[in-house]
Amino acid sequence: MADERTHAFTDDALGEHDAVALAALVRAGEVNPRELVAAAVARAARIDDTLLPVAHASYDRPQISREGIGGPLWGVPTYLKDNVDLRGLPTAMGSEAYRARPARRNARFTDQFLATGLAVLGKTRLPEFGLNASTEFATAQPVRNPWKPSHSPGASSGGAAALVASGVVPIAHANDGGGSIRIPAACCGLIGLKPTRGRLVTNAQGGKLPIDIVTDGVLTRSVRDTAAFFAAAERHHRNPDLPPLGLVEGPGERKLRIGLVADSPIAKTDEQTRRVVEETAARLEALGHRVEPATLPFGEDFSRDFVSYWGYIAWVIALTGKFLLDPSFRTRDLDGLTTGLRRRYQSEFRRTPGMLRRLRQAEAAYAGIFREHDVILSPVLAHVAPPIGHLSPNVAFDELIERLQRYVAFTPVNNVTGGPGIALPAGAAANDLPIGVHFSAAHGQERVLLELAFALEADRPWRRIQG
Repeated sequence: MADERTHAFTDDALGEHDAVALAALVRAGEVNPRELVAAAVARAARIDDTLLPVAHASYDRPQISREGIGGPLWGVPTYLKDNVDLRGLPTAMGSEAYRARPARRNARFTDQFLATGLAVLGKTRLPEFGLNASTEFATAQPVRNPWKPSHSPGASSGGAAALVASGVVPIAHANDGGGSIRIPAACCGLIGLKPTRGRLVTNAQGGKLPIDIVTDGVLTRSVRDTAAFFAAAERHHRNPDLPPLGLVEGPGERKLRIGLVADSPIAKTDEQTRRVVEETAARLEALGHRVEPATLPFGEDFSRDFVSYWGYIAWVIALTGKFLLDPSFRTRDLDGLTTGLRRRYQSEFRRTPGMLRRLRQAEAAYAGIFREHDVILSPVLAHVAPPIGHLSPNVAFDELIERLQRYVAFTPVNNVTGGPGIALPAGAAANDLPIGVHFSAAHGQERVLLELAFALEADRPWRRIQG
């Protein structure tokens, strides 16, 4: 296959606009939502055979809500990830272990998502139960990266990332249980904000876990689209335990104390990623912020506990699949990663009480970081997006889990502790693949992250795949 950039940008109703611009055109009567939907459907057809990002399509009847009519993002086409329920479409969660049936009702988050005014055209592909860091499958074809189709788009929101990066839609739903908003953002040159735990309504799956590590959000090509989504979602539901976010519209004036973390205790960052992080630090200093080296209080023990918790989730899925997913669920058809994680957890299940205790204690350690720093800057990933196959669920489990830990070496901290984190497309590798940087802040401080993102975007606009 050709390994050139693959995108769908063209001279149609969508043009090169972001979601905020499209919604403004709809409000002004310059474009009709039906035209936007038709353009997105045509664009999806152009890239689908190459990138394979769509799990289920509902092109003949886009899903909207009455609450969303006239909303801030009214009429903008989008997709939901195939691990949240959307009435009338199946929720397959990327798995071949059961036959998914159409959902009878929306998930609570789906209602919040639709309340923003977005029009849902279908659902995006993810790896089995969102457990992998690449959108690859045991037998099905993988989702591919629009910047370089021989490489991974990240995961688990890889289908969403491929659609947004390639220009099919300007915004798409993603969620994050170990980095799955921020990882595909980094791999595909997008903005991905994982909000504070509780900022949006509770994720249906995450809310059932002893430690809720899953948060929903979106992937976008502009910071203002991310800001607009969270402001619109807050109109539907605001958590009174967190500071209100409102609409963030540009850089902040406050000069920040930024801690720089270049390496993870479990993985050395590759040279290209380190260069982008250090260049970003230099840009921040030029903008008047103070950047100084920092150390995170999370080492190999934290990583081991997170993998154990990952395994616990796989074990619960295998144990309850017939009851909670579908009677057709077959444990024998789970992929190699899910099976390997489950078996590893079973071999060390006696560690569970200690593992949970230590992971819960991590939140206090995380909060302590921000007594000295306003923000932490780090890589999103320890190395550039790998080629398809490197993280395939068909790789021998022991090798695969080691590769995953060497790759996903930064993002899980925010999931366990509940702190917000944002991935920004700050640079590129020699092979043209995007490289992202990651910013973390204290609980409830998404405004600080968005203001910093606006400042970097204004200082140097993000690369464009169609450029």
